[in-house]
Amino acid sequence: MDKAKLNFVIDSLMFLFLAAIAGLGFLMKYVLLPGREAALTYGRRVDLFLFGLDRHDWGTIHLYLGFLFLALLALHLVLHWHMIPGLFARLVPDSRKRAFIAWVYAALAAALLLFPFFIGPELKEGDGGPRRGYGALGQAGGHTPGYRGGPPGP
Repeated sequence: MDKAKLNFVIDSLMFLFLAAIAGLGFLMKYVLLPGREAALTYGRRVDLFLFGLDRHDWGTIHLYLGFLFLALLALHLVLHWHMIPGLFARLVPDSRKRAFIAWVYAALAAALLLFPFFIGPELKEGDGGPRRGYGALGQAGGHTPGYRGGPPGP
């Protein structure tokens, strides 16, 4: 496959992955509401599912699509690297400013990508109610506490 066709395939896949990531984000935000919002919307505590998966399962799929998108983005940058320094040099002619901007950009990108690994969650005592957040894809081994195999009955 020539380079132009490969670039087209990679760019097309990146667009589809980005559309899927955004669509799943909208699904989790506006359709598969979290517990409190679902209770306010439906007037009682309900578990919401789509195709047998809850919002946490769709979040896992969202994450994996994000990883695939990042891999395709890295490949895209590698294939276009010969253009990037030249365009950057035309945009910022001063080499010292260009080096500073490049280091700040790289540090900011690294910080945004890695910050979840350097922070911890806030801990609050639970109310003793049923544990939430275990969907069909939530644990290895096939058994998931509290999962009923599909949407709740009427």
